[in-house]
Amino acid sequence: MASRPNEAHDRSRALRRRSILAMGAALPVLAAPSPASAQTTVVIQPSVVQQTIQGFGGMNHTVWISDLTAAQRDTAFGNGAGQLGFSILRIPVHEDRNNWSREVATAQRAVALGAKVIASPWNPPASMTESFSGGRRLRYDQYGAYAQHLNDFTVYMRNNGVNLYAVSVQNEPDYASEWTAWTAAEIVRFLKENSGAISTKVIAPESFQYRKNLSDPILNDASALANMDILGAHLYGTQPADFAYPLFQQRGAGKELWMTEVYYPNSSDSADLWPGALDVGEHVHRALVNGRFQAYIWWYIRRGYGPMREDGQISKRGANLAHFAKWVRPGFQRITATANPQSGVYISAFKSGSRIVMVAVNKNASAVYLPFTLEGGGTGSFATWVTTSGQTLAASNAVPMTNGAFGSQLPAQSIRTYVLN
Repeated sequence: MASRPNEAHDRSRALRRRSILAMGAALPVLAAPSPASAQTTVVIQPSVVQQTIQGFGGMNHTVWISDLTAAQRDTAFGNGAGQLGFSILRIPVHEDRNNWSREVATAQRAVALGAKVIASPWNPPASMTESFSGGRRLRYDQYGAYAQHLNDFTVYMRNNGVNLYAVSVQNEPDYASEWTAWTAAEIVRFLKENSGAISTKVIAPESFQYRKNLSDPILNDASALANMDILGAHLYGTQPADFAYPLFQQRGAGKELWMTEVYYPNSSDSADLWPGALDVGEHVHRALVNGRFQAYIWWYIRRGYGPMREDGQISKRGANLAHFAKWVRPGFQRITATANPQSGVYISAFKSGSRIVMVAVNKNASAVYLPFTLEGGGTGSFATWVTTSGQTLAASNAVPMTNGAFGSQLPAQSIRTYVLN
């Protein structure tokens, strides 16, 4: 395959996304709740734990666009200066086994740098499918063979030094005009009868819009739920009000909740457009805080609208992701904090042992000063990094804390990460 990216495929995907969003599921302007009074104190509560973070990452699909170069792999999954700090790589399970080898090199490097690797299929092998009124589906007499196909890929990657963390049943089964469609009942059946043959964790259902009518039946069927390890979802056009999932909180004990694909807010603007790139910071905040997701995974890692530009450098959208990915590492726990102390300001906080990390997004056109209280905090100093129109992941002034109290200014239209060791 030529190294030039498949722009026709990209444009087709973008147009299909935009047409879906235009038909009643438009990507919302993420309006803040009613603002609190100015200088509302942000309270951080390390003792009130929400979810464990599994990581942040992106997709590599070497059949549709060219593979990451060696240097770009390090930029994506390394965590030094000028690197994104991603800790999750998503790859496809190609229906053609001859393409499996194409995904190995980037996956091997990601693993070497400490990342988890997950995989999603778009189609089973053609011999296992049939046409029906809704498009293409897996033949009912091929469920066992398909589970073997997914396990064969798992074993293939393992034999090449990549222990897949999880494999999905199907990418976007409810948005399948060009790939294989599944109903909720079919997914439940596969989970109950066949997924136990897969020798890694299983992700389902990966709805393109986090539609609960695809995942509710799994949560309501004890046998299916027992064989699903990660509830995966995409957030294309999903309203923030639909990020919360009470049924998962009720039924999903022991299961993980991952956001496994999105680009936001669009695939048409440059990823360096400012302050538009701050929409990414707010979107990650809402996914973690409102949705309680444990992972946040972008679509293509390297793209003009993605976290890494085509020249291999981090974009402004990528910097917003990196403000989380570089310092909120796998195993950190999200802790309770005042999430929206005033209009246009979003705060999330995390801990690992005694380390506290806070990410603050200020979408306002003017600087905002906020007082903070860290419950149980003593005296110390927060190291900080900031991204603005003129700075990208730049080290900023340290912020002193005395007896758990400190104050800090958020620059206009900025994202800032605070780290207390």
